[in-house]
Amino acid sequence: MFAKINSLGLFGLNSFNVDVEIEISRGIPVFEIVGLPDLVVKESRERIKASLRSCNIEFPVARVMVNLAPAGTRKSGSVHDIAILVAILKATEYIKKPLDDYCFIGELSLNGQLRSVEGVLPMVLLAKESGFKGVFVPKENAFEASVVDGIEIYGTESVNDILEHFSGRIEIQPQERFIPPSEKKRMTLDFSDVKGQKMAKSALEIAAAGGHNALLIGTPGSGKSMLAKRMPSILPDMTFEESIETTKIHSISGMLDPESPLVTVRPFRTPHHTISSAGLAGGGSIPHPGEISLAHNGLLFLDELAEFDRKTLEILRQPLEDGKVTISRASGTVSYPSSIMLIAAMNPCPCGYYGHPSGKCRCTQKQVSAYLSKISGPLLDRFDLHIEAAPVEYQDLSSDVKEEPSESIRKRVTVARDIQNERFKNTGINCNANITPDKLREYCVLSDDADKFVGNAFDRLGLSARAYDRILKVARTIADLEGCDIIEKKHVATAIQFRSLDRKYWNAAE
Repeated sequence: MFAKINSLGLFGLNSFNVDVEIEISRGIPVFEIVGLPDLVVKESRERIKASLRSCNIEFPVARVMVNLAPAGTRKSGSVHDIAILVAILKATEYIKKPLDDYCFIGELSLNGQLRSVEGVLPMVLLAKESGFKGVFVPKENAFEASVVDGIEIYGTESVNDILEHFSGRIEIQPQERFIPPSEKKRMTLDFSDVKGQKMAKSALEIAAAGGHNALLIGTPGSGKSMLAKRMPSILPDMTFEESIETTKIHSISGMLDPESPLVTVRPFRTPHHTISSAGLAGGGSIPHPGEISLAHNGLLFLDELAEFDRKTLEILRQPLEDGKVTISRASGTVSYPSSIMLIAAMNPCPCGYYGHPSGKCRCTQKQVSAYLSKISGPLLDRFDLHIEAAPVEYQDLSSDVKEEPSESIRKRVTVARDIQNERFKNTGINCNANITPDKLREYCVLSDDADKFVGNAFDRLGLSARAYDRILKVARTIADLEGCDIIEKKHVATAIQFRSLDRKYWNAAE
């Protein structure tokens, strides 16, 4: 007796089709699974046997051989449990209806109940692309899978549900498709809570409008963390495509909200400074996403930047340039997207008061230099905006004047992003920060005065080629916020102004 059932596998973010082939023949009773299964897949034999007993179905007293094709691709996890069990039911004719149009994914418990698995969304997306009519998933995963349009999702609670459905006694109704709410959930933290800091707010508005990386540096209590934590409230809404990309990463990480299967609010990740390299970039024998990828299409905030391990911070350099994290292991190589905005905050010295007009700093020049040297030059160069959070004056704190709310700032940011979306249509570029070097001159057109000003600044300040590119991109964003097609001298001057703190702190500390 032979049967073949469709299933799906997952390695990293990449899903693939799996054919579960079964042959039941005469011979010494044995139950073998081949096709590069890992230990978890092999253990499914005991879960399957127990599940069949719970349904009062005897396991075949015969030679049962299961092949997970393609045989050259490693299969991992418990996602194939249901498909193997259904293959047995099909081969022994407990199920007689054709199953070629359906896929089966999910884990079995010993009593025949179905358990949820991680990574359902990318697998269901592949099932749709492969032309399958429907996918059977555990009930707990049905809501998540319903995000995908154009394919029927059957949420099942037990093996008996599957038997009843294909026998025609009790039909499982497809899960209703999830429709994202038109009203987006807004952040409770608002920029109107922040007193003063007009320059810092202006810089963060530029960062949000162009997707630029920003470094906040200032004394303790100046509001660096307060400003950064309110950044999500001024970011533009996610597109549906961005939501799907981000949800896929959160799906394989098991971090989806059961009540909202689609990530519709841009991620805001704030890892502690004790995080390991693997925690930041991702890792494991089967590489899972790290904080960099979990912040995809959103914001990664690193508070107390200088307290992070230097080797851990250096991992950020390549993802910030390439927009992806590549992890290589013996089992294979996985790439996770990491199109992020990096916002970091730090003090200028161990005590936090270096350069403060009050003269409170008690650090020696050597201590200041050692502290600032934790941030390497190449990493510092990847911050488009260097923002000084100056101490807040008493007049600002005690003032009754209402500060500008996030909603007003977000409207300007959204208008600037709309300009960029129109400019970069069908180019693969989604914001000014991601303009490629070959397109820089095309999109960042300078007036004659602006061109001369940049040339003088480049020679006088000794800027790197990367710094030059980033200044032009920031100037492009400033011009977009003002509705200008051509980058003027004032736009370039503002962009250069936000690249000066390395000279105030790092050069002075040497």
